[in-house]
Amino acid sequence: MLKFFRKVRRNLIIEKKLGNYLLYALGEIILVVIGILIALRINNANQEHILREKEQVYLIGLKNEFSANKTKLQTLIEVNKDNYESAKTILTILDTGQDQHNEQELSQLLFEAFSYEIAYNPNNSLLNEMMNSGSLKDISNTELRLYLTSWESMIAHVKVQEADLRKQRENVRDMLRSNEASLRTILDHANITPTTIGLPPTKDPYSNIGLLHTKQFENNALSFILTGISAETSHYIPLLEEIDEILELINQELK
Repeated sequence: MLKFFRKVRRNLIIEKKLGNYLLYALGEIILVVIGILIALRINNANQEHILREKEQVYLIGLKNEFSANKTKLQTLIEVNKDNYESAKTILTILDTGQDQHNEQELSQLLFEAFSYEIAYNPNNSLLNEMMNSGSLKDISNTELRLYLTSWESMIAHVKVQEADLRKQRENVRDMLRSNEASLRTILDHANITPTTIGLPPTKDPYSNIGLLHTKQFENNALSFILTGISAETSHYIPLLEEIDEILELINQELK
């Protein structure tokens, strides 16, 4: 093909057909430019295909990661609710004056309400890797990219609320660890002493009823309940909704 064009060009020069030669030269330049543009388009298409394949791998990994985070958060919401509901039941029993015959039940409720720590620790290894390597830009959906970018900030707000909840729980625990209370009674009634610690129940149990009727306990328990409810309604539920939004956007982008 090249030999053909060279022969045509040589003949035009020999025949001194300058106008035809210039027209031919222009056509040859246009053909070269078209060839370059086609090559660039093919290369860009190949690069775009590679990026989209890479994005699909990331999307699958993110879906697995956030699905697991959703399950973990749902479990945490249930534990937190059980905690503050147990604390509410304690105050209800105390208010109705049924505590004298229900100290064992109160001990069980105290254990259920104040023994479990609440801390949401999502697995974001892939998201962190993407952010650290700059690969987050490979996510083509702008809305999804914004959600992923703000995720760390959402978790930071949750941590602040959990720290406050932990403080309120410790206020109650401090009371139960004081000389006016008996952890042994609580652990005996909750069947923790024999099954977990390996000690027999005490033969001379100390009653915690007096402590539970103090205003200090009521105030600390109410603060714990309010903080637990706030953690659920203002932080955990909105975070769960955000996870649902992220998963929905990911599913839209998956082939």
